[in-house]
Amino acid sequence: LARTHLRQAHSSEATASLSRPGRSVCPPMSEQGKGSASTSAAAPAPGSDTYKGWLFKWTNYLKGYQRRWFVLSNGLLSYYRTQAEMAHTCRGTINLATAHIDTEDACNIVLSSGGRTYHLKASTEVERQRWVTALELAKAKAIPLLADSWNDSGDEEPASQSDRSEIQGTLKTLVSKLDDLSTCNDLIAKHGAALQRSLSELEGLRVPVEGGEKIKAVNERATLFRITSNAMINACRDFLDLAETHSRRWQRALQYEREQRTHLEETIEQLAKQHNSLERAWREAPVLSASTPKGSERPLKEEASDEDEDTEYFDAMEDSPAFITVTATENTQHRSVSPTDPIHIILKSIQRRTHIPDKPNYSLNLWSIMKNCIGKELSKIPMPVNFNEPLSMLQRLTEDLEYHELLDKAARCDSSLEQMCLVAAFSVSSYSTTVYRTAKPFNPLLGETYELDRLEEFGYRSLCEQVSHHPPAAAHHVISQRGWTLWQEITIASKFRGKYLSIMPLGAIHLQFHSSGNHYVWRKVTSTVHNIIVGKLWIDQSGEIEIVNHRTKDTCQLKFSPYSYFSREVPRKVTGVVADSGGQAHYILSGTWDDKIESAKIIQSSRGGSGSEGKQKTVYQTLSPKLLWKKYPLPENAENMYYFSALALTLNEQEDGVGLTDSRLRPDQRLMEAGRWDEANTEKQRLEEKQRAVRRRREAEATDALDEGREYEGYQPLWFHQRRNSITGETNFVYKGGYWESKERQDWSMCPEIF
Repeated sequence: LARTHLRQAHSSEATASLSRPGRSVCPPMSEQGKGSASTSAAAPAPGSDTYKGWLFKWTNYLKGYQRRWFVLSNGLLSYYRTQAEMAHTCRGTINLATAHIDTEDACNIVLSSGGRTYHLKASTEVERQRWVTALELAKAKAIPLLADSWNDSGDEEPASQSDRSEIQGTLKTLVSKLDDLSTCNDLIAKHGAALQRSLSELEGLRVPVEGGEKIKAVNERATLFRITSNAMINACRDFLDLAETHSRRWQRALQYEREQRTHLEETIEQLAKQHNSLERAWREAPVLSASTPKGSERPLKEEASDEDEDTEYFDAMEDSPAFITVTATENTQHRSVSPTDPIHIILKSIQRRTHIPDKPNYSLNLWSIMKNCIGKELSKIPMPVNFNEPLSMLQRLTEDLEYHELLDKAARCDSSLEQMCLVAAFSVSSYSTTVYRTAKPFNPLLGETYELDRLEEFGYRSLCEQVSHHPPAAAHHVISQRGWTLWQEITIASKFRGKYLSIMPLGAIHLQFHSSGNHYVWRKVTSTVHNIIVGKLWIDQSGEIEIVNHRTKDTCQLKFSPYSYFSREVPRKVTGVVADSGGQAHYILSGTWDDKIESAKIIQSSRGGSGSEGKQKTVYQTLSPKLLWKKYPLPENAENMYYFSALALTLNEQEDGVGLTDSRLRPDQRLMEAGRWDEANTEKQRLEEKQRAVRRRREAEATDALDEGREYEGYQPLWFHQRRNSITGETNFVYKGGYWESKERQDWSMCPEIF
């Protein structure tokens, strides 16, 4: 194993610095912008030599310290650029059995092994001490193991009764086969000698000349056979001696691996319990919970740590010139009022639920269902609720409003360019809820609706309606008393490709601000669900979004970079440029779609040299970046509640007075949320069959009308109607009014019975 890892270590990063780097203070957590994961999962348990986490490794004086993912296992310390690289590319390996561990002041660790020196740095003094403890324990275990590997003698190590029986059974079978080989060895030697004697006797007889020549030829062949047999006999004897010599060492090695596996399982279980205990203690601490704002997950030091550093962006948009940004100092440019102050929610007195029943542990063979569905539309695949989450697509669409306060603040902006920055942040924020949400929402029934009335709390009302079933399409309308209206019609086009699932939302999103009349239009990017059949499901967003203000002609180009194992970029990266009607750039946007978005005001731009692909780069000098949007932390126990956000937990909460077609009243979805999945599957089949029967009846009416020469209007939504948009030229469904008035009167007589 050590030799295999050392062969992998011959990559470009295996060599450490030729000269010792200078000492420095501990780097902040946000150094290099490499994600929000903590430096390590947990402190090593006593006696454990398995440890993983982030460290900074000195590369050279040009690049300095680079963030790397280190894995300590079985006395070997391996490192990778990212956690994803563990599956295919090891950047280097250090054998601790022959390594010297040294510690410096600050947070440095120095490892010397095989003539190479590795300079590492932890993020904190405490983290450095944890790593040193883990390395020393691993080295203490690796040294006797290395000695044992070269020692063929010694008594058997104690083992449990079950492991000893299994090992003895394996060795007994091996010994039996070796005995058979030894018996064959003796027989070949015995019969070979007898054949040689018989041939010698034949040569002594008086036979004709021709017969003598034949006997001589047979004797020569027998001699060759004897030589070959002797060689094989010697090889068999050597093999027997070697097998007998090494059998005890093999037994010890096998037993050691079994003990290591058992020990690792116990350690992981212990660490998981400790982690849960510490997490509960932290959440229950009154001082911390009372002083931590909802929108803040990281310390303030981490938030501001990047402001004094230069930031570079390369090839943000493929179809536009590449650019570089350089942060200007405070002495060279006066600070201006920015639209990018952090946003905080003021909670009203209305109490919403904060949890739902835990997700049951149901197992189902996905491949048995999906193998005959490759290439089909997702909406046409009969999926059981086991792969759903207890929300409908209409409710998922409403989740786009989780960060509605961005639009409230944008409505108060005097500058259309500053307003565009907040609108762009809002368009990115809608993807933050998808990072762990790999389950499929319920396909809404035709005519199904969903309302979200937050007028008293946040000043807006939202209504969705399923306006088409094939292809599935939903219309959405939101009006806010705080100065904006949003509407959209989304059609989901999806294809199952075997290894992954592509989801392409079609349709435009419209946003209009009441006071200025600014009208923004944009479209969603493609979502891809990976590892459908084998492995852990994960979601990626990729593509480009162009946001256009059709009143001022301002634009924002956003690029969602697809994840790649071989990319050095931050995962889930989003970059963008906000430009005026003349194409002049005013703001640079950067961040990730699962965490935060920042904006930096451009104060000067100039043409730079050509990049690696021959593109001319534009160099932007900017002010320090300001936070536009930050993702809220997930609720406690979210992993057992489908990874729902705080808003998602309230979406299916039962409310009085909603329409009879509201998703909250859908029985199969309600049963699934309660954990009664078998009943939910039965109810889901009933609802789908009822919908198919209504469609067949509607098709029969259309056929009758055609035969009689009459016009047949077909299905018409209840609260939306089709109109041609004067800006995009598309015909789509827009809200025609009446729903909230019907709710006020509690008159739902016009609603169809779909449940």
